[in-house]
Amino acid sequence: MDIKNAQKAVDVWIKEHGVRYFNELTNMAQLTEEVGEVARIIARRYGEQSEKESDKNKDLGEELADVIFVVLCLANQTGIDLEKAFNKKLEVKTKRDHDRHHDNEKLK
Repeated sequence: MDIKNAQKAVDVWIKEHGVRYFNELTNMAQLTEEVGEVARIIARRYGEQSEKESDKNKDLGEELADVIFVVLCLANQTGIDLEKAFNKKLEVKTKRDHDRHHDNEKLK
């Protein structure tokens, strides 16, 4: 699914299953919470912290999808064409960072 269709799917879901979008500030807080859940899994599963028994069944993919869902909500309610914005950002990063990482001694 492309980003444009993902935005549409979220909008349809909100209209069919939700009452309305949460306001932007609530969604920003929700996004922070979801990113925190991703960070917790990564810190414990791939970092130096030990993984608690209660965290071992957490699905990283599901948590990343939660982040995407809230980002799509924020894009929808603020009128952002996220696919267009993403493509523009990718173009900027490509031009700006084309050689940047190849020349980084830390990555060799």
